[in-house]
Amino acid sequence: MSVFSEAIDNFLSPIADLLKDDKISEIMVNGASEIYVEKQGKILKVDNKFRDEENLMSALRAIAQTVGKKFDRENPQLDAHLPDGSRIAAVMMPISQKGTTFSIRKFFKEKVLLKDLIKWGALSKDAARFLDICVYLGKNMIISGGTGSGKTTLLNILSSRIPVTQRIVLIEDTKEVNLDSNHVVHLVTRKEDPTQNIKPVTIRDLLHSAMRLRPDRIIVGEVRGGEALDLINAMNTGHEGSMGTVHANNPEEAALRLETLCLLEGTQIPYTSLRQMIGHAVSVIVQMRRYSDGLRRVSNISEVLGVDNNGRYIIKDIFTWVQKGKNDKTGELLGEIVPCHYLPSFFNEIVVNKLPFPAAKFEAPDWVKPLKKKKAA
Repeated sequence: MSVFSEAIDNFLSPIADLLKDDKISEIMVNGASEIYVEKQGKILKVDNKFRDEENLMSALRAIAQTVGKKFDRENPQLDAHLPDGSRIAAVMMPISQKGTTFSIRKFFKEKVLLKDLIKWGALSKDAARFLDICVYLGKNMIISGGTGSGKTTLLNILSSRIPVTQRIVLIEDTKEVNLDSNHVVHLVTRKEDPTQNIKPVTIRDLLHSAMRLRPDRIIVGEVRGGEALDLINAMNTGHEGSMGTVHANNPEEAALRLETLCLLEGTQIPYTSLRQMIGHAVSVIVQMRRYSDGLRRVSNISEVLGVDNNGRYIIKDIFTWVQKGKNDKTGELLGEIVPCHYLPSFFNEIVVNKLPFPAAKFEAPDWVKPLKKKKAA
């Protein structure tokens, strides 16, 4: 263990056992005496406590100093990474009324694979295979979902399925995606620091650089600003198979979110033309959702078919998650992501590439039909 790691462990000794627990994905500290964790998808309160507010503040100031940042009245927010890659975000009093508040989103060393999502019930085997095919065929994909829904995890998994012969340029605000591919150029933004005469480097700046670095595919960890327009342009100009994530609640909102981000940048492109650009650029939207039982699942895999005569996005569900019951003892929702009896427009590409995914795989199972009729009634 490095001196850096040992120092961090010492500062966070009151929650050391939580940091070591592999079943805990996030630790949330709301002041010195109130600590929650997310464990296997559920939010639980734990007995761990810091000695007092002063002890908590000292720990966070020490961590900030260790990573070359400041956490004080002039800099009341902290966003940093721990030695193992876990991300820590903190806010101090009086901005945080309960006391100094921070959360740690843990970084897991073991890589999550498609088979793990299947085992956890987040995907079916057929849906996972279809996503794998979309990556292989170079379909431009947007992964949509709310905070903590598993967007980055899925992006990491799908990115790892890109053929090793292709050159990937990965762009992030903070390092969260970890690709093992042979040919990855990893670019990370830089924040402004006037005291050191350091100018900011934004995701949009990095996208401009990426276009000159001869990428086969461009991956943006999170699209949340004017870089949306640059990513759409890249998708439309020969960088097939590019990916990104956005915050949205469903596939339709994901398309509108991209549109809004482009318009907020002050683009002079008419919104009708912008919609056509987005409709042609994005092939597939994968929707992640955290359900009421705390589990993260892929709720929709949808195809974008452009816009209709009224300028509305044409989005067709290929797979969708259907609930068929509930476990009364555990509270877990019972269901599965199933095909929607819709053949994607690029099915012929699956056929000519001799990929083992016949048309029958897109037919809805019999058990779904009565549930859909009941819902419609």
